Amino acid sequence: MARAYASTIIDAPVETVWSLIRDFNGLPSWVPGITGSAIEDGLDADVVGCVRAFHLADGTLVRERLLSLDDHRYSFSYNFETPAFPVADYCARVALIPVTNGDATFAEWEATFDERPEDAGRFAGIIADGVFKAGWDALKARIAREVPQKPGGTVRWQGLPPHKVFCSSVIDAPVETVWAVIRDFAGMADWHPDITRMHMLGGARPDKVSGVRDFLFGEGHLNEELIQLCDRTRSYTYRITKSPMPWLHYVSGPRLRPVTDGNRTFGTWFGDWTASPADDVVLIPQVHHGVYQAAFDTVATRLNVNRR
Repeated sequence: MARAYASTIIDAPVETVWSLIRDFNGLPSWVPGITGSAIEDGLDADVVGCVRAFHLADGTLVRERLLSLDDHRYSFSYNFETPAFPVADYCARVALIPVTNGDATFAEWEATFDERPEDAGRFAGIIADGVFKAGWDALKARIAREVPQKPGGTVRWQGLPPHKVFCSSVIDAPVETVWAVIRDFAGMADWHPDITRMHMLGGARPDKVSGVRDFLFGEGHLNEELIQLCDRTRSYTYRITKSPMPWLHYVSGPRLRPVTDGNRTFGTWFGDWTASPADDVVLIPQVHHGVYQAAFDTVATRLNVNRR
């Protein structure tokens, strides 16, 4: 199975970007070379299962079916009903994630599909660069030209955010370089200013799921257990097993995604726990800024120094 992927950072709030791309019938307004789009059977463009039919610049007819639409997570997916390329089982997904360190948007567009044996390796680059990257470039140019406003009355996440704390940031270094630093579950003392004396209990490897790291955060003594690690998604998850803080069931972890436009990294870090509302007033901003954003900032500083 082949995969095409392109991602970028758009200098506009996620609500603004979503308002421009959510319309499944709106491709001609932001993707170059597409004309005459219409939703078949008189359906609305946000009816899951609807089919859009449009023409490419050379006159080729393409038909695509909306498979999912998510206003909460700013994403949609679709397949080919009448393909633009001679591929099979084509399924594409577009997703937006807000950059909390500022007010920009991480945007990714990906597709998986099967090629004929004689076409092996032919279409991934064509679709990634000629369709997805070209689409993002055109959208960024439109936003820069028109400076659209954030839609009035919008609520980010359509209610509650996906986690109690959601932090995201862009790091000016390749994703594999950033992952090599963050992946070391026992190495955070090397790049977080408030963490010291970090080590794995019992001599466990830092990539051993179920291993526990022991450390000081300021004057507080904590233990955290690694409960998930994935090199494919460049993510891990951990839970606190010992802490002086007034919370229960704390689960957290980072994930890194490549920004193909510029060979950068988009990092997210989430945190969930149970605590009293009075404690959360202090804990939520403290964790967001003093733990997750501080981690991204110091990793970025370390890598930028090393790259000079």
